[in-house]
Amino acid sequence: MAVSAGAGPEAVARRLRDGMAGGVLSFPLTSFRDDGTLDPDGFRAYVAERLAASPGAVFPACGTGEFFSLDEDEYRQVVTLTVEEAAGRVPVVAGIGYGWAQAVRFARIAEEAGADALLVLPHYLVAAPQDGLVAQLEQIAARTRLPLIAYQRGQVAFTAQSLQRIAALPNVIGLKDGHSDLDRLQRLTLAAPEDFLFFNGAATAEIQARAYATVGVPAYSSAVHAFAPEIADAFFAALRDGDHGTVDKLLRDFYVPLVELRDRVPGYAVSLVKAAARLRGHRVGPVRAPLTDPSPADLAALTTVLTAGLDLVGAAL
Repeated sequence: MAVSAGAGPEAVARRLRDGMAGGVLSFPLTSFRDDGTLDPDGFRAYVAERLAASPGAVFPACGTGEFFSLDEDEYRQVVTLTVEEAAGRVPVVAGIGYGWAQAVRFARIAEEAGADALLVLPHYLVAAPQDGLVAQLEQIAARTRLPLIAYQRGQVAFTAQSLQRIAALPNVIGLKDGHSDLDRLQRLTLAAPEDFLFFNGAATAEIQARAYATVGVPAYSSAVHAFAPEIADAFFAALRDGDHGTVDKLLRDFYVPLVELRDRVPGYAVSLVKAAARLRGHRVGPVRAPLTDPSPADLAALTTVLTAGLDLVGAAL
């Protein structure tokens, strides 16, 4: 069933809930040419391949997609191409961010492009009290018809009381968590309305997927799906089916080495993902500054880790 244009928050939330139960959430990379300009044709082909791997939903122009390096015209192209390729098969949730005034500008572009919902990335630079975090969502929600998913990470962390306030906004339908503070997250899930969506947005979310599930948050985003959906899907199926032996093997022999490599350099949470996609022949190009591409030594290590992971699931580089 396709998501219809202009579907209300309840309909979009239902589609997202169904998708989250059946697959990982895909956060596609944004394709750039070697000179740093946007590569629309490369991006279209890349997104089509992500969609062919049957994600639960697709989230263009978010953190993995280098949202903060895109200008408004590039953002419009990225969201429009994703909507066209998805063709209603899965929900398209576009990233927005910065302060609320600029976030609203991106929200309007995403709405015009046909996105189904918006992921509100952490605001820019400054720390803020709880009233300010709530006001940020209120200002955005008042200026878009699209459903919103809040993202708590970095300087954004909601209390249970603040979560209740944003959940009361008619078009705020969920929360992505990147803090991995399970005590806080459990309090949030208990305070939220029954139909409120939560998902695990930790970096390399599979590492903590079992822990998140214990507090009622089994759904997660997968950066690995951006370059190795075979591995991401095998992990998802094993976790869903209670196959802890396979989960442990994938964690031990692929995900943990990947995370150890990721932690060597700031920004590798995106740079390594993009490098891995290039290793698999995807036309995604380099990262944009301030991110940097992996060093030759780290690229060699990534090749070893990726080859081992693909071997585990019977796939090839």
